[in-house]
Amino acid sequence: MKIALQYINDKNGKPQAVQMPVGEWEKILSRLKKSEQVLRIKSDLKIALKQVESLRKSKVKKQALTDFLNEL
Repeated sequence: MKIALQYINDKNGKPQAVQMPVGEWEKILSRLKKSEQVLRIKSDLKIALKQVESLRKSKVKKQALTDFLNEL
């Protein structure tokens, strides 16, 4: 993806800001949101798998999935 960027420099020529077309910015934001959702799902799954592993190792009485779902 090639984006037409414009750099805004200070009086010493040091870049201070970047301008880009709004449409391109919205595409970038959309991709970022999707990536954040994927990362959140992966993180939640990792936590869930650790909990399952912990439950399997424990001697605590476990609840059947059907019982759990019926409580909802």
